[in-house]
Amino acid sequence: MILVTGATGHIGNTLVRALIERGHRVRAMLLPGEDAAPLQGLEAEQVRADVLDFTSVLSAFDRVTLVYHLAGLISILPGQQRLLRAVNVVGTRHVLQAARQAGVERLVYTSSIHALRRVPHGILIDETLPFDPAGALSAYDASKAQASLEVLHAARAGLPATIVCPTGVIGPYDFRRSEIADLVLSCMAGKPQLYVEGAYDFVDVRDVAEGMIQACEHGRSGESYLLGGEQITVRRLLDSVAEITRQGFARIRVPLGLARLAARAMPTYYRLARARPLITPYSLETLASNSIISHAKAARELGFRPRPLRDSLGDMIAWLRDNHQAVAGAGSNR
Repeated sequence: MILVTGATGHIGNTLVRALIERGHRVRAMLLPGEDAAPLQGLEAEQVRADVLDFTSVLSAFDRVTLVYHLAGLISILPGQQRLLRAVNVVGTRHVLQAARQAGVERLVYTSSIHALRRVPHGILIDETLPFDPAGALSAYDASKAQASLEVLHAARAGLPATIVCPTGVIGPYDFRRSEIADLVLSCMAGKPQLYVEGAYDFVDVRDVAEGMIQACEHGRSGESYLLGGEQITVRRLLDSVAEITRQGFARIRVPLGLARLAARAMPTYYRLARARPLITPYSLETLASNSIISHAKAARELGFRPRPLRDSLGDMIAWLRDNHQAVAGAGSNR
């Protein structure tokens, strides 16, 4: 039996699909009361458990041999440090403890590219960089870095555990409507798009799921693997969406300095409006920062081969068109 925590998320439900396609028996772990719509029609056993409740986590590990731990809280807004640490760090400790007690054969933890030490432009981002909670840009990044160190500590103590670090994830099965899905849907509706100069690395969610399975099968315990794809500028991303959809929309460049000034007020505005932020200081710094990321180690040791980004965009756009109603409202990230 394979256990997938965080099974309704974008990567999680895509991973469940990939494992079932390979003929594996999958147990999907969901929060009590969580909407299971992303798993509809999939032959996966569902179990309700909260990573903050060790007893419920341990019960989910019954007869489990392999574990993919994806459950976590995602937030780039200020003011959630305590909850982020509880879910992402303490929750991961509970999963690791349950894995040890259950005697699992392998655990794969999904970290983040932003959990690694931040380095300036000109330095290649790869697995030689350490996980760095102290130098993290946000509380979320710090929590993922600390959780990754917990996994490495468990691996040194004998638990067979491997870490994967995806970059920006795009592709189909985005039921919770990620920020990139919001952007693409807005473009598809012909709305004007404000953008800043910058770039980021994006990878197909299906390739991330494949890389995780490869890490489970071939990855070395105590090692981390970056699952990246292709770097693209914001302008080129918008142009690609326009080309694929054949939908015209205005593209208006905003100077980074002006965008930074406007972004300072955005977290408060979106909190009061109970809406997800489209622009934050964090997102701007991410686009302006170094995003030259190497997945050479994953390619060499795991056989990781991400598809072209344009193919991923095309498939994502087609899926969003076919599943517009299913992604009409964004769900919780936890």
